[in-house]
Amino acid sequence: MLEAEEERRERDPEVPGEPVAAGAEEEPPDSSSARAEAAAPPRAAEPEAELSNHLAEEGSVEGREETGRVNGGGEDGETSEEGAPRQEHDITLFVKAGYDGESIGNCPFSQRLFMILWLKGVIFNVTTVDLKRKPADLQNLAPGTNPPFMTFDGEVKTDVNKIEEFLEEKLAPPRYPKLGTQHPESNSAGNDVFAKFSAFIKNTKKDANEIYEKNLLKALKKLDNYLNSPLPDEIDAYSTEDIAVSGRKFLDGDELTLADCNLLPKLHIIKIVAKRYRDFEFPSEMTGIWRYLNNAYARDEFTNTCPADQEIEHAYSDVAKRMK
Repeated sequence: MLEAEEERRERDPEVPGEPVAAGAEEEPPDSSSARAEAAAPPRAAEPEAELSNHLAEEGSVEGREETGRVNGGGEDGETSEEGAPRQEHDITLFVKAGYDGESIGNCPFSQRLFMILWLKGVIFNVTTVDLKRKPADLQNLAPGTNPPFMTFDGEVKTDVNKIEEFLEEKLAPPRYPKLGTQHPESNSAGNDVFAKFSAFIKNTKKDANEIYEKNLLKALKKLDNYLNSPLPDEIDAYSTEDIAVSGRKFLDGDELTLADCNLLPKLHIIKIVAKRYRDFEFPSEMTGIWRYLNNAYARDEFTNTCPADQEIEHAYSDVAKRMK
C-alpha cells in the first residue's frame, strides 16, 4: 500500500496525501541547484526544441501530441543511414502531456521509461497524452490507466516496474545493451531523497521548515556519500595508492543504468522546484551529487527526455504553497 501511495503522489504532485510528520522517514525526493566542484549544471533544454532533432513527426489524434519516432529508422524497419538500428519491434510509449496538452509533461515515471527505451537503442514512438481530454481510442487501449504505459508488438503494458523488467529481459544482449546494475547498492541509493523533498516542499509552516530541510539534507548527504565512495571495481588491489573519492560518472559506474533512469528524473525535479519555491539549492560541498548531475546533463538520453523547467514548476505551483 505504501509503495502504491508513493507512486501515486510522484505521478501527480497535486494529489493531496496524508500529512507528514516532521521526522517521518517516508516521502518523495528533493531538489535544488548550486555551484559545486564545477559550475552548476546547465539547465536542460526545452524538449520541444531538443526533441525536434530526434523525433520525426507523424500523425496526431485529438488529445495527443504528434507521435514522434526515436532512434531513427525508415519505413518498414529500413535504416535511414548506414549503421542505424533496424526496427525489430513495434513499440509506442505513452507519456503525460504538459499543461499545453502537447509537450512532454512533468512525470518522473514517464521519463524513466523514455530513458530506458532510448538507452536500449530500439526504435520506438512517443505519444503525449492530454489527461484533460484523453481520447476515446486511448481510453479503450488502457482503460482506467494514466501515463506512462506502453504497447509492445500490440500488447499493452501499464505497470512501470514490470515494464522495466520486461524491457530488460526482452531487449537483451547481444542485440541490446544490459542496463541492470553490477552493484546492488546502486539500486537503493537515494531512494529516500524524493520522499524528504516532498515533505519539504509541501510544508507551509515556517517554524517547521528547518526540520524538513534538515531531513532533506540528511538524505542528500547519504546519496552524496555513496556517489563519492569508490566502487569495488575502482579499487586496484595491487595498487599502493588509496582512492579516497570516486571518479565515476553515474550511480553504478561510467554508464547509465536502470538505477539512474529512476533517480535522475526525480533529482532534476527537486533541483528545479526547490530553487523556484523555497530558494533551496544542493549544497556546493556535495560534490558527488553535482558531479552526477553534470555528467547526466551531458547525455542526450537524459536532457532530451526532460520536460521544460516551466512544466515542472507549473506542476508544483499548487503544491508548494507559501509558508506562513
